[in-house]
Amino acid sequence: MKKLLVILLALCSLHASAQQPKLGDAPVERENKFGATLKKTFKFATFYGAVNGGNSVSNVDVFSVTDGLQTNTVRTPFDYSITLGVRKIARLGYENRANTFYNGTENSFSDAATIGKLKGFEFLFEADYTRQQGTNFLNQNHFLRYVANDWIAKVEYLQDGFADIKYFEASERYRYKVGRKLSFNIGAVQRLAEPYGYDPLEEWLLSNGNLHYTELALQEGYSVQFDGAGGITYLNPSGNEVATSTEVWDAVVIPTMLSNYTENKRNELKSTLQHSVVIGFDFYHYTKTFWVHSWGNIMPYHYDDGGEFSYHAYNEGQWTDFSGGLIFGYKFDKHLGCFIEGKYNKYWNRNWHDFSIGVNYVIF
Repeated sequence: MKKLLVILLALCSLHASAQQPKLGDAPVERENKFGATLKKTFKFATFYGAVNGGNSVSNVDVFSVTDGLQTNTVRTPFDYSITLGVRKIARLGYENRANTFYNGTENSFSDAATIGKLKGFEFLFEADYTRQQGTNFLNQNHFLRYVANDWIAKVEYLQDGFADIKYFEASERYRYKVGRKLSFNIGAVQRLAEPYGYDPLEEWLLSNGNLHYTELALQEGYSVQFDGAGGITYLNPSGNEVATSTEVWDAVVIPTMLSNYTENKRNELKSTLQHSVVIGFDFYHYTKTFWVHSWGNIMPYHYDDGGEFSYHAYNEGQWTDFSGGLIFGYKFDKHLGCFIEGKYNKYWNRNWHDFSIGVNYVIF
């Protein structure tokens, strides 16, 4: 996010330098021109912040009869989200204008489109910290986009906590227009992300496909004690007792240990830079009773730098990444209408998508 903010300020500076006053201009005049440029950059932009919340799933009673009847209540804290953002994106004809304020719950599928409604500079910076059913997620979507008649430039940072995907992407594309509604584009994409495909547990797999998890646990600092009478005690790296039976060790402790191990190993690795070729299209048609907005991007070729953690090594060669979206609406008459909205993304071994389908009937 810091990098994108720096880029935003740099673009403002470049835009200001294009209108740089002459050396003979007074300081006040220079300041006024810079202020005018800054105002133009953020004109029609909206800064917003919101907190949303509500109850989560109901509490669950867990019963035990091991030492008499005992009841343990599993409580789930309330759900909430904290959203901060700033956006300057022209509304498309089909987008709902009923909302007076942005509250962070809006789901604008068109934000993922390659091209907006207008030519020129648009941007979005949004961060959303969410707790859902007791689990915390951080979602971020930031991008800067410039669309011209025959070229497109975009830088983007996306983090989706639900899908476990996080990457920085920059693209430069040539744009070819076919009429007023359809355009194709081709260019290059650079993506910076963790080495997706890397499996920290692969080196611990046995020849029969099973996992030597006990040896891995011992390496991670866990220990096993035998009392000589058939009893067994499992201790965590801090020396605290975590299990007194093999069943609990296998069902509870080992999954937690494996989760922590894989997360730590992934965090130890540096991000990798991936260069790819991208081909895409964008189509937009709108009337008050019928509209279609669709876009798609496909990356069929990726440069192999021979790195140890390159996705080529895990995939054993080339692969295809793609993303796309569709927004469709049709009003049969003044009463009945239907809509389909959605987007789908497949990058490396990650997939994430959203969709909405519905029918509206208005009674006058």
